[in-house]
Formats: sequence, C-alpha cells, structure tokens
Amino acid sequence: MNKVLLIEDDLPLVRMYQIVLQEAGFEVITALDGEEGLEKIKRDKPDMVLLDLVLPKKDGRSVLKEINQDSELSKIPVCCLSVLHQKEDIDAAKHLGAREFLVKTEVDPADIVRTIKKHLKSSPS
Repeated sequence: MNKVLLIEDDLPLVRMYQIVLQEAGFEVITALDGEEGLEKIKRDKPDMVLLDLVLPKKDGRSVLKEINQDSELSKIPVCCLSVLHQKEDIDAAKHLGAREFLVKTEVDPADIVRTIKKHLKSSPS
C-alpha cells in the first residue's frame, strides 16, 4: 500500500482528503504544520507528499527547500496543494522541486487521487 503524507493545517480538509485517499487505497499520514511534516517525511519516508504552502511554524516553500537539500528525500514526489494560485507562486514551488501544483479551489478530490497515482506510477521505486 502506497503511503501518502498530507501536510495541511485546515482540519476539515485534512479529514476529507484522508477519507478520500484511504478509500482510494492509500495509507495516509497527516501533519498539521511544516515542522511536523518534515519530521514525518524523514521518519516515515512516504511514497508521495501533498503539501500546502501556507502553513504554521514552517511554510511549504521552506519544507520544499529542505526536502530538496537531502538526496534521499528529494526522490519523494511532492505535489503542492494550495490556495495560492499566482504564476510566481506556482513557478517558485516548481523551481523548489514540486512535481505538480494544484490549486485547491480548482480541483476536486478525484483529481488529487489521479495526480497521486500518476506520480507514483512514474516514480522510480
């Protein structure tokens, strides 16, 4: 079973994504801030990370930077899932290593499941 780490501080969204992803067959780990997210990435080595950019304690950009400074962690695909939608936000996230950038208001849970499956299929094991 593929393990997905969801780093998101909006509890209703966390609960909703957790249910949808579990129903799609994923093991779901959650973190409510960037610091906790980084700890769980290092400890649990998920197969995929869904990362909000606007987070308490450590924002998503800082999390991306730290992931990509580690040769092992940088192999884990990261998809940003954020309300931020300006071109500069998207470009900055992709420059920092995000494989995909989804705008929360423009995607539904099924889109997120498809995105995860696409990246897990194309990721080297």
